[in-house]
Amino acid sequence: MITVYTLAQCSTCKAAVKWLQAHDIPFRERAIRETPPSGAELATMLTAQNGELRKLFNTSGRDYREQQLAAILPTLTIREALQLLESNGNLVKRPFVIGPGVALVGFNAVKWKQALVKK
Repeated sequence: MITVYTLAQCSTCKAAVKWLQAHDIPFRERAIRETPPSGAELATMLTAQNGELRKLFNTSGRDYREQQLAAILPTLTIREALQLLESNGNLVKRPFVIGPGVALVGFNAVKWKQALVKK
């Protein structure tokens, strides 16, 4: 089963959950702010994103801007960046979907269909 990390007031997260329900895909939902993805989940997602750390960050979020991470991120080690994400779910791009053979960040119906809908 996949785990979907969401934020309750996020319209994209709501659309993603509705999409999963419409496609009868079983999932477990977790509140990203209260329960951020684990270090292992973040590392798996980083690999799925070809090592592009920025793709794991919610770059339009207030926490990202307030911490001036656009300037700081390039100076962080991978470990430091993942620890930052693990400690603050607001920094993680959402929805964040992880499970056996699945690692998706952000909602893109076409990509989700390719990854999640059995043919």
